[in-house]
Amino acid sequence: MEMRWEEAVADSLPADVSHAFGVFDKTLCGIQAGGMSPSDYWWLPERESACGVCREAAVMIDERWPPALRGEDAGQRCPAAG
Repeated sequence: MEMRWEEAVADSLPADVSHAFGVFDKTLCGIQAGGMSPSDYWWLPERESACGVCREAAVMIDERWPPALRGEDAGQRCPAAG
């Protein structure tokens, strides 16, 4: 889970809390902002500044994957990924 999410970037996000970028201009915790994008950096859930609700959502999403497909190179091992 530590290297699965990029940090969300948007002018309207608070600087003291890091959020995980989800999809469609939303964070994993549901904050939506126009112009939001993933940064060039990983969102790390173990950081003190990581959003707790994003962390909970990331854990829930990660638990849906089979254990063998949860590593950082999971996309390379996933049969559906080719």
